[in-house]
Amino acid sequence: MKDYFGAYPVEGFEMLSTSHVVVLFIIAAIIWGLYYFRIHFQESPYKNSIRIILAVLLILLEVILQIWYITNGIWSLQYSLPLHLCSMAILLGPVMLITRKYYLYEVLFFWGIGGTTQAILTPDLWYGFPHFIFFQYFIAHSLIVFSCLWMTFVEGFRPTLKSVVRAFLFTNLYAAFVLVVNILIGSNYLYLLHKPDKPTILDFLQPWPWYLVQLEIIALIVCFLCYLPFMIADKRNKSSSNSF
Repeated sequence: MKDYFGAYPVEGFEMLSTSHVVVLFIIAAIIWGLYYFRIHFQESPYKNSIRIILAVLLILLEVILQIWYITNGIWSLQYSLPLHLCSMAILLGPVMLITRKYYLYEVLFFWGIGGTTQAILTPDLWYGFPHFIFFQYFIAHSLIVFSCLWMTFVEGFRPTLKSVVRAFLFTNLYAAFVLVVNILIGSNYLYLLHKPDKPTILDFLQPWPWYLVQLEIIALIVCFLCYLPFMIADKRNKSSSNSF
Protein backbone atom coordinates (compact mmCIF):
# COMPACT_ATOMS: atom_id res chain seq x y z
CA MET A 1 0.00 0.00 0.00
CA LYS A 2 1.30 3.44 -0.88
CA ASP A 3 2.14 5.62 2.09
CA TYR A 4 0.90 9.14 1.46
CA PHE A 5 1.82 10.31 4.97
CA GLY A 6 5.39 9.04 5.09
CA ALA A 7 8.65 10.93 4.84
CA TYR A 8 9.50 9.63 1.39
CA PRO A 9 7.48 10.86 -1.60
CA VAL A 10 5.52 8.20 -3.48
CA GLU A 11 5.09 10.56 -6.42
CA GLY A 12 7.42 13.51 -6.84
CA PHE A 13 6.02 16.98 -7.43
CA GLU A 14 6.13 18.32 -10.98
CA MET A 15 5.61 22.02 -11.57
CA LEU A 16 2.62 22.78 -13.83
CA SER A 17 1.52 19.15 -13.70
CA THR A 18 -2.23 18.47 -13.85
CA SER A 19 -2.56 18.49 -10.05
CA HIS A 20 -0.59 21.74 -9.79
CA VAL A 21 -2.64 23.48 -12.47
CA VAL A 22 -5.90 22.34 -10.85
CA VAL A 23 -4.73 23.78 -7.53
CA LEU A 24 -3.85 27.09 -9.21
CA PHE A 25 -7.31 27.28 -10.79
CA ILE A 26 -8.98 26.56 -7.44
CA ILE A 27 -6.92 29.25 -5.70
CA ALA A 28 -7.67 31.76 -8.47
CA ALA A 29 -11.39 30.94 -8.28
CA ILE A 30 -11.49 31.49 -4.52
CA ILE A 31 -9.65 34.80 -4.86
CA TRP A 32 -12.12 35.90 -7.53
CA GLY A 33 -15.02 34.86 -5.29
CA LEU A 34 -13.57 36.72 -2.33
CA TYR A 35 -13.34 39.90 -4.39
CA TYR A 36 -16.69 39.48 -6.16
CA PHE A 37 -18.60 38.82 -2.91
CA ARG A 38 -16.58 41.27 -0.80
CA ILE A 39 -19.61 43.46 -0.06
CA HIS A 40 -21.55 40.43 1.09
CA PHE A 41 -18.70 39.47 3.44
CA GLN A 42 -18.40 43.04 4.71
CA GLU A 43 -22.06 43.01 5.72
CA SER A 44 -22.12 39.43 6.97
CA PRO A 45 -22.73 38.85 10.71
CA TYR A 46 -20.17 36.05 10.45
CA LYS A 47 -17.36 38.33 9.24
CA ASN A 48 -15.40 38.17 12.49
CA SER A 49 -15.98 34.43 12.80
CA ILE A 50 -14.53 33.82 9.32
CA ARG A 51 -11.48 35.89 10.23
CA ILE A 52 -10.93 33.84 13.39
CA ILE A 53 -11.41 30.58 11.47
CA LEU A 54 -8.70 31.63 9.02
CA ALA A 55 -6.37 32.33 11.95
CA VAL A 56 -7.09 28.97 13.60
CA LEU A 57 -6.57 27.09 10.34
CA LEU A 58 -3.16 28.70 9.83
CA ILE A 59 -2.08 27.72 13.34
CA LEU A 60 -3.37 24.16 12.94
CA LEU A 61 -1.61 23.69 9.62
CA GLU A 62 1.75 24.67 11.10
CA VAL A 63 1.21 22.50 14.20
CA ILE A 64 0.23 19.53 12.04
CA LEU A 65 3.32 20.03 9.88
CA GLN A 66 5.61 20.04 12.91
CA ILE A 67 3.90 16.89 14.24
CA TRP A 68 4.42 15.24 10.84
CA TYR A 69 8.13 16.07 10.97
CA ILE A 70 8.44 14.57 14.46
CA THR A 71 6.38 11.42 13.86
CA ASN A 72 8.38 10.65 10.72
CA GLY A 73 11.66 11.22 12.54
CA ILE A 74 12.86 13.94 10.18
CA TRP A 75 12.55 17.05 12.38
CA SER A 76 15.78 19.02 12.44
CA LEU A 77 17.04 22.48 13.25
CA GLN A 78 18.37 22.83 9.72
CA TYR A 79 15.08 22.14 7.89
CA SER A 80 12.07 22.27 10.22
CA LEU A 81 12.12 25.66 11.93
CA PRO A 82 9.44 28.04 10.60
CA LEU A 83 11.95 30.61 9.40
CA HIS A 84 11.20 30.72 5.69
CA LEU A 85 9.20 33.79 4.70
CA CYS A 86 6.01 31.80 4.10
CA SER A 87 6.42 29.86 7.36
CA MET A 88 6.84 33.08 9.31
CA ALA A 89 3.81 34.50 7.51
CA ILE A 90 1.82 31.46 8.68
CA LEU A 91 2.80 32.32 12.26
CA LEU A 92 2.23 36.07 11.98
CA GLY A 93 -0.95 35.73 9.90
CA PRO A 94 -3.13 34.60 12.82
CA VAL A 95 -1.83 37.48 14.94
CA MET A 96 -2.75 39.91 12.17
CA LEU A 97 -6.19 38.37 11.71
CA ILE A 98 -7.02 38.31 15.42
CA THR A 99 -5.56 41.68 16.47
CA ARG A 100 -6.13 43.51 13.15
CA LYS A 101 -2.81 45.33 13.66
CA TYR A 102 -2.03 47.45 10.63
CA TYR A 103 1.76 47.22 10.95
CA LEU A 104 1.49 43.43 10.60
CA TYR A 105 -0.74 43.82 7.57
CA GLU A 106 1.81 46.17 5.97
CA VAL A 107 4.47 43.47 6.04
CA LEU A 108 2.31 40.40 5.44
CA PHE A 109 0.53 41.96 2.46
CA PHE A 110 3.79 42.14 0.52
CA TRP A 111 5.04 38.81 1.87
CA GLY A 112 1.77 37.15 0.93
CA ILE A 113 0.98 38.72 -2.41
CA GLY A 114 4.56 39.17 -3.56
CA GLY A 115 6.30 36.19 -1.96
CA THR A 116 3.81 33.46 -1.20
CA THR A 117 2.24 33.76 -4.64
CA GLN A 118 5.63 32.95 -6.15
CA ALA A 119 5.92 29.95 -3.80
CA ILE A 120 2.55 28.73 -5.07
CA LEU A 121 3.49 29.19 -8.72
CA THR A 122 6.99 27.67 -8.41
CA PRO A 123 6.98 25.51 -5.27
CA ASP A 124 10.12 24.14 -3.64
CA LEU A 125 8.20 20.91 -3.04
CA TRP A 126 9.21 17.25 -3.24
CA TYR A 127 5.83 15.66 -2.53
CA GLY A 128 3.31 15.29 -5.33
CA PHE A 129 -0.43 14.67 -5.30
CA PRO A 130 -1.99 13.10 -3.24
CA HIS A 131 0.65 13.14 -0.49
CA PHE A 132 -0.24 14.84 2.78
CA ILE A 133 2.51 17.45 2.33
CA PHE A 134 1.12 18.37 -1.09
CA PHE A 135 -2.18 19.38 0.51
CA GLN A 136 -0.58 20.97 3.58
CA TYR A 137 1.74 23.06 1.43
CA PHE A 138 -0.86 24.48 -0.92
CA ILE A 139 -3.58 24.96 1.70
CA ALA A 140 -1.21 26.75 4.08
CA HIS A 141 0.29 28.96 1.38
CA SER A 142 -3.06 29.82 -0.16
CA LEU A 143 -4.46 30.73 3.26
CA ILE A 144 -1.67 33.28 3.66
CA VAL A 145 -2.78 34.92 0.42
CA PHE A 146 -6.48 34.65 1.35
CA SER A 147 -5.79 36.23 4.77
CA CYS A 148 -4.03 39.24 3.22
CA LEU A 149 -6.80 39.67 0.65
CA TRP A 150 -9.47 39.26 3.32
CA MET A 151 -7.95 42.13 5.27
CA THR A 152 -7.86 44.15 2.04
CA PHE A 153 -11.20 43.34 0.41
CA VAL A 154 -13.33 42.82 3.51
CA GLU A 155 -11.68 44.63 6.43
CA GLY A 156 -10.76 47.67 4.33
CA PHE A 157 -7.02 47.64 4.99
CA ARG A 158 -4.71 48.82 2.21
CA PRO A 159 -0.99 49.45 1.78
CA THR A 160 0.55 52.85 1.19
CA LEU A 161 3.80 53.94 -0.42
CA LYS A 162 5.32 54.12 3.06
CA SER A 163 4.21 50.53 3.54
CA VAL A 164 6.46 49.51 0.65
CA VAL A 165 9.46 51.09 2.38
CA ARG A 166 8.63 49.68 5.81
CA ALA A 167 7.99 46.17 4.48
CA PHE A 168 11.23 46.23 2.49
CA LEU A 169 13.29 47.39 5.46
CA PHE A 170 11.68 44.90 7.84
CA THR A 171 12.25 42.06 5.39
CA ASN A 172 15.93 42.94 5.18
CA LEU A 173 16.25 43.05 8.96
CA TYR A 174 14.54 39.67 9.18
CA ALA A 175 16.82 38.27 6.46
CA ALA A 176 19.88 39.48 8.39
CA PHE A 177 18.63 37.66 11.48
CA VAL A 178 17.98 34.47 9.50
CA LEU A 179 21.42 34.71 7.89
CA VAL A 180 23.01 34.63 11.35
CA VAL A 181 20.86 31.61 12.24
CA ASN A 182 21.92 29.88 9.02
CA ILE A 183 25.60 30.41 9.78
CA LEU A 184 25.22 29.20 13.36
CA ILE A 185 23.28 25.99 12.66
CA GLY A 186 24.25 25.21 9.06
CA SER A 187 20.82 25.77 7.55
CA ASN A 188 19.63 27.57 4.41
CA TYR A 189 16.44 29.32 5.46
CA LEU A 190 15.29 31.99 3.01
CA TYR A 191 17.75 30.38 0.57
CA LEU A 192 20.37 32.89 1.65
CA LEU A 193 23.32 30.51 1.23
CA HIS A 194 22.32 28.63 -1.92
CA LYS A 195 19.39 28.17 -4.28
CA PRO A 196 16.64 25.57 -3.67
CA ASP A 197 17.29 22.07 -4.96
CA LYS A 198 14.00 22.04 -6.85
CA PRO A 199 13.48 24.30 -9.92
CA THR A 200 12.24 27.74 -8.89
CA ILE A 201 12.30 31.27 -10.23
CA LEU A 202 15.71 31.68 -8.56
CA ASP A 203 17.22 29.48 -11.26
CA PHE A 204 16.92 32.42 -13.65
CA LEU A 205 19.22 34.52 -11.45
CA GLN A 206 22.99 34.62 -11.10
CA PRO A 207 24.89 32.18 -8.85
CA TRP A 208 25.38 32.88 -5.14
CA PRO A 209 26.01 35.47 -3.79
CA TRP A 210 24.98 37.67 -6.72
CA TYR A 211 21.41 36.42 -6.79
CA LEU A 212 20.95 37.94 -3.33
CA VAL A 213 21.64 41.38 -4.79
CA GLN A 214 19.24 40.63 -7.63
CA LEU A 215 16.62 39.49 -5.12
CA GLU A 216 16.91 42.83 -3.33
CA ILE A 217 16.07 44.66 -6.55
CA ILE A 218 13.33 42.20 -7.48
CA ALA A 219 11.79 42.40 -4.00
CA LEU A 220 11.60 46.18 -4.17
CA ILE A 221 10.06 46.04 -7.65
CA VAL A 222 7.54 43.38 -6.60
CA CYS A 223 6.54 45.40 -3.54
CA PHE A 224 5.96 48.45 -5.71
CA LEU A 225 3.94 46.41 -8.23
CA CYS A 226 1.76 45.11 -5.38
CA TYR A 227 1.13 48.71 -4.34
CA LEU A 228 0.63 49.97 -7.91
CA PRO A 229 -3.13 49.14 -8.19
CA PHE A 230 -3.80 51.16 -5.05
CA MET A 231 -1.76 54.10 -6.35
CA ILE A 232 -3.66 54.03 -9.65
CA ALA A 233 -6.99 53.86 -7.79
CA ASP A 234 -6.00 56.84 -5.64
CA LYS A 235 -5.11 58.91 -8.69
CA ARG A 236 -8.41 58.01 -10.36
CA ASN A 237 -10.37 58.95 -7.24
CA LYS A 238 -8.47 62.21 -6.95
CA SER A 239 -9.10 62.96 -10.63
CA SER A 240 -12.80 62.23 -10.22
CA SER A 241 -13.02 64.50 -7.17
CA ASN A 242 -11.31 67.37 -8.98
CA SER A 243 -13.70 67.07 -11.91
CA PHE A 244 -16.66 68.18 -9.80
